[in-house]
Amino acid sequence: MNGYERLNDILVNLFRDILYLEEEAMKRTGYKDLSMNDWHIIDAIGDGEPKTMSEIAAELSITGGSLSISMNGLYKKGFVERNRSERDRRRVYISLTEKGMKAYEAHRKFHKDMIDAVINDQTEEEYKALIKSLTKLADFFRSFGEAK
Repeated sequence: MNGYERLNDILVNLFRDILYLEEEAMKRTGYKDLSMNDWHIIDAIGDGEPKTMSEIAAELSITGGSLSISMNGLYKKGFVERNRSERDRRRVYISLTEKGMKAYEAHRKFHKDMIDAVINDQTEEEYKALIKSLTKLADFFRSFGEAK
């Protein structure tokens, strides 16, 4: 297998494995009722200031309608809370409940462990090369998505 084929094989399998292993790791946290979509919504809401549905949808590059369906499920399961703005009652702010924060922290830990495993034992030069390469890959995917 030449270098090009090897790199293609690594990337294709890496994307598949990350999605599968992340899902399996999240099931082991005890939150079996959350889909990977739910996990990413929880991550997008984060532990900072409450966000509007529009802000969350934009961060995830999904429609407000798609987000509403998932958000209703997260609300019913007790992971998020909705609060109307006092200034503009049409605006609804979303934040994580205590249960949602625990799920958020579990998801963040998985990502931290993943990054730590990647950068462990790397030299500064290897780390910079990895960042440069992955930035190019991310830029490719962003430009590909924008071209649609």
